[in-house]
Amino acid sequence: MKNVVIISSSLRRNGNSSVMAQAFEKGAKDAGNNVQLINLKDIELNFCKGCFVCQNLKKCIINDGINDILDTVRTADVLVFATPIYYYSISGQLKTFLDRLNPLYTIGHNFKEIYLLAAAADNDDSSVDGAKKEIQGWIDCFDGVKFVKTIFIGGVNELGDIQKFPLRLNEIYQVAARV
Repeated sequence: MKNVVIISSSLRRNGNSSVMAQAFEKGAKDAGNNVQLINLKDIELNFCKGCFVCQNLKKCIINDGINDILDTVRTADVLVFATPIYYYSISGQLKTFLDRLNPLYTIGHNFKEIYLLAAAADNDDSSVDGAKKEIQGWIDCFDGVKFVKTIFIGGVNELGDIQKFPLRLNEIYQVAARV
């Protein structure tokens, strides 16, 4: 059994990337893993100030929701990031979240596997390249962490469009069931 934490950065309730996150959650849970789905839209999250005080305090000095979930992220075996693609990259909400994880550099981490789930209006597979680069750049700051897989579904813009891709949602479920 693994401790799986899924971070959904969509601001739309049941948005396309949120539904992808839910499919991963179900597959990982059905496989017997401990799974927690965190929706960034439900957390007050301010921008990182770049002060690096967190490196000494081992927590962020900004009084918002990050310190409440920092230990959850730190103790995960597997992290899954779900994002809509905005201008060929991750959402601003996810970027802000990743920036705010600076305390992990000094307090350590358990996670070894990272997955990316991404949805975009654009159908071109290259639409997700910028997002993969962003996630890889974050991963490169941590020893022993592997970017396992990206699952991208393009051609989804309107709320609910993701339901037109049941085979791809099943693929997400199957990948999660093998975590």
